[in-house]
Amino acid sequence: MEQNRLKEYREKAGLSQTELGWRAKMAGQNISAIERGTLAPWPRAKKVLAEALNVSETELFPEGNTDEKHC
Repeated sequence: MEQNRLKEYREKAGLSQTELGWRAKMAGQNISAIERGTLAPWPRAKKVLAEALNVSETELFPEGNTDEKHC
């Protein structure tokens, strides 16, 4: 599954998974699954999450392995 730094940046921003979900218009369960690496976000979701956290997509989602299970 794709490596990401979502939890690190979310916590740095002082946001809960639910709060980030509101900002990104995503379910908190999806935020949790992306952080755990059990769900790989689609490119659009990566963009929205990066914007919500005010970081670049490449900072948040460094290149890594991908899987078929997307949100």
